[in-house]
Amino acid sequence: MVKASWNGVVVAESSKCEQVEGNYYFPADSIKKEYFVASTTSTTCPWKGKASYYTLRVGGKENADAAWYYPSPSNAAKNISGYVAFWKGVQVTP
Repeated sequence: MVKASWNGVVVAESSKCEQVEGNYYFPADSIKKEYFVASTTSTTCPWKGKASYYTLRVGGKENADAAWYYPSPSNAAKNISGYVAFWKGVQVTP
């Protein structure tokens, strides 16, 4: 079971993660949506496509753009469509 935690709280947990470029991507149904706020930030990966972001809001603190996902990835990254990955201090433990 892979877990993602920030500010002392588990924000995602799954045994069905996909691993790409060293990052664990969590299925959308494994994130605890009450901690996720949609962000207006987006970036583009040359081979995965356009990424969208979430800000984490836990215990009165915010971690801006700490999670990202590919709503419509390229064919090469279809296995992570809608899956969510983390950075910016979010601890991911397998």
